[in-house]
Amino acid sequence: MIEAIKRDGVLTGKVAVVTGASRGIGEAIAIRFAQEGAKVIVSARTIEDGDHFLPGSINSVVQRIRDAGGEATAVRTDLAKSDERENLVAETERIYGPVDILVNNAAVSYMQPSEAFKEKQFKLMVEVQMYAPFHLAQLVLTGMRERKSGWILNISSHGAIHPPLQGIGGPSQGEGKNTTVYGMVKAALERFSTGLASEVFEDHVAVNAISPGSIATPGVLFHNLVTEENKDEWVPVKNMAEACLFLVHGDPATNTGRVTYAADVLRKHGLTPAELMC
Repeated sequence: MIEAIKRDGVLTGKVAVVTGASRGIGEAIAIRFAQEGAKVIVSARTIEDGDHFLPGSINSVVQRIRDAGGEATAVRTDLAKSDERENLVAETERIYGPVDILVNNAAVSYMQPSEAFKEKQFKLMVEVQMYAPFHLAQLVLTGMRERKSGWILNISSHGAIHPPLQGIGGPSQGEGKNTTVYGMVKAALERFSTGLASEVFEDHVAVNAISPGSIATPGVLFHNLVTEENKDEWVPVKNMAEACLFLVHGDPATNTGRVTYAADVLRKHGLTPAELMC
């Protein structure tokens, strides 16, 4: 039986912001957090189904959560724009109160050889996947430090791992080929996570980075990363959602500063992924 909303869940009363939550991993995280009682701000650029060539929208995710009895609100945000990042946090505080949990999941990715990379695309990837998480953290950290409580979770990728010298091998989903810029911004995100974790440790604010592994999200399918050879290696998105949940509650003194992977979190802590409500 799929669990709906827990009134005494581990996130009951917490306010969570999840970026890039119109589909895929972000959608799953938003739903899983809501199942544990969080009030969730579902953020992305896609407001309604059909607004994007990939399926999913923030309004449809919010409706799923509300239909199950949870609390969620959609806030459209273009993370490439500073004023919209500021609005995201301001709207969250207006609607639900101070941010307890920030999940930086949104990404824009171009898979091209380095010599063909356009400056505009490069700057957009840096803005969305490096500066936006940094800026959003700045916007929520003052309140977290004052309250001596908070969790920031940055969604990384196996693409951050240094590829073999030939630049082609690596994980079976194809990361390593034409992903130099993608890997660069994800590696920076991981270094930001550990650095910030150290910086705010004494204020009881936890900061972690996690990579999903082989999860066939709409974006992964669009980039043709699922092949006949590796199709059996892919795992459900609920695995990532469960691992992310583990990293945003508990004791910030012991559950911080991690650069980890969903499969490792599940295995190490004996977690069984909950089914995500329809």
